[in-house]
Amino acid sequence: MPHYLSTLFEPASIAVIGASEAPQSVGRVIFGNLQEAGFRGRLHAVNPKYESVFGQPCHRSVEDIGGRVDLAIIATPARTVHSVMEQCGRAGTRNAVIISSGFHSGSKSGAAQEKRILDTARAAGIRVLGPNSLGILRPEIGLNAAFTRISASPGETALISQSGAMCSVVLDWAATNQVGFSSVISLTSGTDVDFGEILDYLIHDSRTRHILLYVDCIRNARRFMSALRSAARVKPIIVLKAGRHDTGTPSGEDASGSDAVFDAAMRRAGVVRVQNISQLFFAAKALASSFRPRGESLAIVTNGSGPAAMAADRALDLGTPLADFSATTREALDRLRPGCGRGSNPVDLGGDATPERYRDALLALAADPAIANVLVILSPHAMTEPVEIARAVIDVAGQVKLTICCSWMGGGQVAEARALLDKAGIPAFRTPETAIELFHNVSRFYHHQRLLLQTAGQTTDAHWGSGGGARMLVEALLNQRRSLLSSMESKALLRSFGIPTAQTMVAHSDTEALFVAEQIGFPVVMKIDSPDVTHKSDAGGVRLNITRTESVWNAYHDIVKTVKQHHPEARIQGVSIEPHLSRPHGRELMISMFRDPVFGPVLRFGAGGRDGGILSDQALALPPLNPVLARDLIDSTRVAHTLDAFHELPAVNRQALEQVLVAVSDMVCELPWIREVEINPLIVDEAGAIAADARIRIDHGLPAGSDRYAHMAIHPYPAHLAQDWKMPDGRTVRVRPIRPEDAGLLQGFFDGMSPETRYYRFMESLQELPASLITRFTQIDYDREMALIAIASEGGAEYQVGSARYTLAPDGESVEFALVVADAWQKCGLGRRLMGALIDCARSKGYRQIVGDVLGDNPKMLRLMHSLGFHVHPHPEESTLRQVIKPLHA
Repeated sequence: MPHYLSTLFEPASIAVIGASEAPQSVGRVIFGNLQEAGFRGRLHAVNPKYESVFGQPCHRSVEDIGGRVDLAIIATPARTVHSVMEQCGRAGTRNAVIISSGFHSGSKSGAAQEKRILDTARAAGIRVLGPNSLGILRPEIGLNAAFTRISASPGETALISQSGAMCSVVLDWAATNQVGFSSVISLTSGTDVDFGEILDYLIHDSRTRHILLYVDCIRNARRFMSALRSAARVKPIIVLKAGRHDTGTPSGEDASGSDAVFDAAMRRAGVVRVQNISQLFFAAKALASSFRPRGESLAIVTNGSGPAAMAADRALDLGTPLADFSATTREALDRLRPGCGRGSNPVDLGGDATPERYRDALLALAADPAIANVLVILSPHAMTEPVEIARAVIDVAGQVKLTICCSWMGGGQVAEARALLDKAGIPAFRTPETAIELFHNVSRFYHHQRLLLQTAGQTTDAHWGSGGGARMLVEALLNQRRSLLSSMESKALLRSFGIPTAQTMVAHSDTEALFVAEQIGFPVVMKIDSPDVTHKSDAGGVRLNITRTESVWNAYHDIVKTVKQHHPEARIQGVSIEPHLSRPHGRELMISMFRDPVFGPVLRFGAGGRDGGILSDQALALPPLNPVLARDLIDSTRVAHTLDAFHELPAVNRQALEQVLVAVSDMVCELPWIREVEINPLIVDEAGAIAADARIRIDHGLPAGSDRYAHMAIHPYPAHLAQDWKMPDGRTVRVRPIRPEDAGLLQGFFDGMSPETRYYRFMESLQELPASLITRFTQIDYDREMALIAIASEGGAEYQVGSARYTLAPDGESVEFALVVADAWQKCGLGRRLMGALIDCARSKGYRQIVGDVLGDNPKMLRLMHSLGFHVHPHPEESTLRQVIKPLHA
């Protein structure tokens, strides 16, 4: 099934509307580029002013061509584009790239003009790139429909850029560095075709092995993240995004959201973000050459103290740890040059370092189990032999398992040596900083790839029983038109998701405070209860460690009086009273959640209490989380080091902390009304974690009937789809969406299939299930895929007995299904029920139809398809197959 954008990127016919021979005109450049590139399809010139353009007949309008055009390149003045689009619609044109500029999209009139054009295109079924697009290039098929005089050579890298200027810069850089492209695609912020759709196309594009993105803004975070995560599973993706600092935008707002949030999103997407064009291509080249760091620490070997210091500084700037050497390694290094093995990293071999000294140093490091990655630096001293040292490095790289990159500093004296290293597949750079940046970027890429494999969300029913109660609590508050929860209400909501909290009661008078304090038991903490006071301590609204009844009366009046002085307009509802938590080993932490305008809910973790505002030590993550992702979030902060055994303090219960983070994540996934959460402080010690104070704000603006997880950029694990079925023969199966940890169940399921069942499922005689297929089947994106597995148990052991799955078809509107049931479970209705549940999932997502391929000699499956309302058709490509199709909406 061809991708629905195939006629845009592999057109059989192109019309250049505005083609011209006028010097410096856009139409001349683009028409000339297509001729010079040798476009293999039909090329038409359209311009009412000309009879011919460069010897080729020129049509007055696209309607005069006399046949349907796959792609129209519009290079006419902005005022004419709408009428040109109407002509394209009448001519049946499939796609259009609007090169034309001058729409002033920052103004209301310009935005209205763009909207009118896009509305006309949508009504005619035309997909649009632009306006103000640089165009597209597909060098392999001679497609150069771009407003640039720089051509591109064929390659395996695709570039998608929201900046035409960046396209030109990257094309120029690539031309001088012998880098080729499978595609170069210029988007704009208002374009109809977006990042997500193009990534969908490139997943299936056999010409593309690597994808480079330049991002200005994101319109649809869910589609972007879903497509990005799906593409990143099969093709390395490197992202360059400007706007790290908020300097303002022409429209007055940053449509891409917070830069720190964007970083967090890229970590979860399994891609790496770089900071400049050189890093973009160095990282792509390194990934293509299988340069793969193991771990994140680095050893540095050099022949000069200055370069060593430069490299160490850059490594520490980026958070790349320098490896510690074992005593044996230090002794071996010290024998090479007295003093260089005293435990220091970088290792300075001296300005007189010979090839043998470099070789022996690398062999000593390779023998240390803690050393996996080495940066080798050479500066050209008078006695240095750059080429011979390069050969020594290449020789060692072939013998050991070290991941090596190099910096041969200088120019002409080391050029030959750098070329040797490069030819051997060892990255070599002019400066240590560039080498460190490459190592950092590529090691982070593989770290992010590991995070991509994590499936998060409520993978058990542990909290789901109370999740319904949590919804009732929120709905009760919404019915009262309230948005800010009191401390007591906030803690009740946290408890409903299993988060330990300090008991809190609110006293509305001084007398009530006396009785509440006695009931809770001394010592107590008293805090102002007001929807208008966020920072209670700063307002003088907190009293700690109150030990006597008479002190409660004084504290109540003192709190109310002090807060009124600081906030005269504040609505004071009373004073909350809770136990004074005595945790001598406790660390005060903070967990919060806020809504990013693009990516939705974002979790924040860091130091809490009074230290939180001083240390400014925080890390961000997109929900949903699981324990592995929660651990990664914790370890991304400096405060993580204080959670281990520290001076006289024992290590905290990290598992309890991870459970709180996962519970907060579950809460914001399942309760889309939550707008803000702050747990501060969260006190964690060796015994566990407890929320000492909490604040939650909810939102009334959730659209009715929306997708359960429409507020999320990443679709959580859909635990709500799990159910137990009792089969007609009395056996019971558990049906739920698949998870990555089901790899063992899947392998056992495959091993137990008969040869016939395997053949009908995979349409070939598959003897074993490759690891790549197991990974592909168990690690899915629930936004665009679904795999329901049926699990039975016997003697306490679970085993898989059936599976029904669908994946998004290339047309973007259909899903393709596969169904298989274990031999011993066939003929009991399991296949029918699995297909029914899968069809319900696809229908709820709004897909147009569900399709599949069935072998013509599989009568049982064909009968099942008939009974489920599928239409059976001859297969368009293979006579031994039948294509079955079921519309999902009337």
